[in-house]
Amino acid sequence: MAPNSRSYQVSATPFTVFGHLLFIAVATLVFVWLLKFREAIMAYKTIPGRRDVQVQRVVHLTLQTIALGSGILGIVSVFKFQDEAEIPDMFTLHSWLGMIAICLFGLQLLLGFFSFVFPGAESYSRAGYTPWHIFGGLVIFFLAIATAEMGLLLKFLRLGLFRSQEALIVNFIGLLLFLFAVAVGLSVVLTRGY
Repeated sequence: MAPNSRSYQVSATPFTVFGHLLFIAVATLVFVWLLKFREAIMAYKTIPGRRDVQVQRVVHLTLQTIALGSGILGIVSVFKFQDEAEIPDMFTLHSWLGMIAICLFGLQLLLGFFSFVFPGAESYSRAGYTPWHIFGGLVIFFLAIATAEMGLLLKFLRLGLFRSQEALIVNFIGLLLFLFAVAVGLSVVLTRGY
């Protein structure tokens, strides 16, 4: 008896459902992670209890180093993708601002390390540099938000997402990015409540 050829076929449905469940799990984990640890720029306002400056510095430096590594990996991935797709590099304002943001971020990390973490840093120079470090960090953060917003706009236009559900989602992501930037800015400039 010949085997039924349909018995060897596998339905995509279980894999589709599993893929959606994985997406929900990943999104939930990212959400929980952000609520628990927040953004590195807010590390000094997030860690509860008495201000243990050394712990806050380590958390801040660790999160910023992870962010810089992720940013560099992202830029390398974009260059690789564009080279394979034969798309010219660095021709939009989005790409220019993105490169400026990642370079300034790296410089800010180095200056912050040598000013606040390096054992030879003088306390009087730390005090004088602190407001500039905070200001520079906010400028770089807002530059990164503006770059992300421009990236969303470019994707929106390239895909022709006019009056569709996908367009609403992209716009909503842009709105949430803006609100996130406002919340981070307020978190940095307002005093801690505990």
